[in-house]
Amino acid sequence: MKKAFLVSSAFLLLVITACNNADKKTGDIKHPMTKADSLEKDVLDGHDIAMPKSMKIPDLQKETKRLIDSLGKLPAKAREAAAPYKEKLEALLKDLDYASFAMDKWMEEYSFDSARDNIEQRIKYLTEEKIKVNKVKEVVLGSLAKADSILKAKL
Repeated sequence: MKKAFLVSSAFLLLVITACNNADKKTGDIKHPMTKADSLEKDVLDGHDIAMPKSMKIPDLQKETKRLIDSLGKLPAKAREAAAPYKEKLEALLKDLDYASFAMDKWMEEYSFDSARDNIEQRIKYLTEEKIKVNKVKEVVLGSLAKADSILKAKL
């Protein structure tokens, strides 16, 4: 957990620094975005949507585990009646675990400066990263929506 936080913090600091430097370089003059610039912006936009949302995952994992444990302590008849809900909680926990893993993995593997000296390779890299970060975003947002639905459900 601490590693994920440190990686996330480092990446955020890198993004903020890069944005500040970009503003200083361009000043008030508006430069047209290159394809690489546009792709990089799309990648960072995907990250900026998924990352803050993914910070909710640990609390949702904890709550899901607590509910699963609570269901396990019910009398046999009540446990049996709650079995479908428990299955949904277990599936949710897997989804949350995967979303957390996917976000962490993408963050660790993303190279902000990849192929800066080779525009064709950079465009290829950023195109692939855009696909990856959008998948991560979908997984994170989907798991949060599922958590919202299941954790508010009544037995």
